[in-house]
Amino acid sequence: MSEGSMFWTVFSIILQVFSLSIGIYYLIVGLTGFLPIKDRNKKVKDKIHKFALIISAHDEEAVIANMVSSLKELDYPDEAYDIFVIADNCEDNTAAEAEKAGALVYVRNVPNLRGKGHALEWMFEKIYNMKKKYDYISIFDADNLVDRNYLKAMNERANQGFKVVQGFLDSKNPYDSWITAAYSFCFWSVNRIFQLSRYKLGLCCELSGTGFIIALDVLKKLGWGATCLTEDMEFTMKLSLNDEKVAFAYDAVVYDEKPLTLKQSWRQRVRWMQGHCDVASRYFFKLIKKGIKERKLSCIDCAVYLVQPIRIIATGIITFFAYAQTFYPDGDLGFMQVSYIFQDIPFGAVIWNVIVILQFLYTPFVIWFERREIKPKMIFYYFTYIIYNFTWVPIAIQGLIGKNKTEWAHTKHTRTISMEELKKINGRFEHKLSTKEQ
Repeated sequence: MSEGSMFWTVFSIILQVFSLSIGIYYLIVGLTGFLPIKDRNKKVKDKIHKFALIISAHDEEAVIANMVSSLKELDYPDEAYDIFVIADNCEDNTAAEAEKAGALVYVRNVPNLRGKGHALEWMFEKIYNMKKKYDYISIFDADNLVDRNYLKAMNERANQGFKVVQGFLDSKNPYDSWITAAYSFCFWSVNRIFQLSRYKLGLCCELSGTGFIIALDVLKKLGWGATCLTEDMEFTMKLSLNDEKVAFAYDAVVYDEKPLTLKQSWRQRVRWMQGHCDVASRYFFKLIKKGIKERKLSCIDCAVYLVQPIRIIATGIITFFAYAQTFYPDGDLGFMQVSYIFQDIPFGAVIWNVIVILQFLYTPFVIWFERREIKPKMIFYYFTYIIYNFTWVPIAIQGLIGKNKTEWAHTKHTRTISMEELKKINGRFEHKLSTKEQ
């Protein structure tokens, strides 16, 4: 065996062990999301907390009014929350539309510091100096719609003593295209097998960019400072390093608009991956060190999440050559012939392909478990969802290469869906946990 072949043999086995180990870990943790584990976090106070609801908006005149309207309809005392809109470097009528809908509008024009993270940091300073004092801030995107129960559910977590809480992210337009369906499948799964499972296990959930609350005292103490392309992920890691866990509120539902086309989706996900890789390069070793030194599984779990781009690339590389060897068994792939951890098992390459494909089978189960109404075209979209997932491989590579880029790209939103329309779209779905989990 040549040196090149020996290197590739060892390297391919390392990639497989790495990918499978994380996959098995995610599977074990994710199963917890389906178990009827009762919430053991007791109420420590009974208070109607005051919330500052903040929407960062850049050229969002088409959707901002519906978002503000949904917040004004929240089932929560009017005097206990205010709605703030940051009209951030806008060139349209976002500010006027938001003010007309009933929001308190703050216009920000700082062209050299674009992006949601910078806009939020600017607004937080203004919140700190207001005469009216708030207990929590809550962050939203302009294209969202918010369930009436959102603040009630968040207030319940606040009364349990949690300082940072992520809500349930749902889809505003799941049936618009195969891309919006793919996003919806992904988010429905993540809420159950990632967020809810970690909440039940007492680990740190992940902030997801919108639909979350942060206590003002924690924000002041730690500072925001999250101004990269994935400010939510950066602040999650910062919280974990400072012994603050993100909780999850299943009944605090926020509906997010998903991109319609592959081109829009690709651009958005590259930005996510660039930010993900940037945060990983700055926080991975800090989290591992703290997790081992202080025996904090929550920190190690966050660190494992940060290596996801590397796992995607590793799985993609091995899967590509597994397919090549499966369908071209007599072919000479040169020194890049893959050696499998199941090398002594017949059809080792086939086994790897089966393992990769099996990870997509939990999606129909999650959809059924969440009691979603499935339209016929969603069955077709499930198969295109597999294609969508494979596009993560080149996107992860592109994100890793461009991790030092900080140019913020705006996703244009035009889908003007009201809460009334959304109820029709959701059909039979009733969003609630089982009585055993409450």
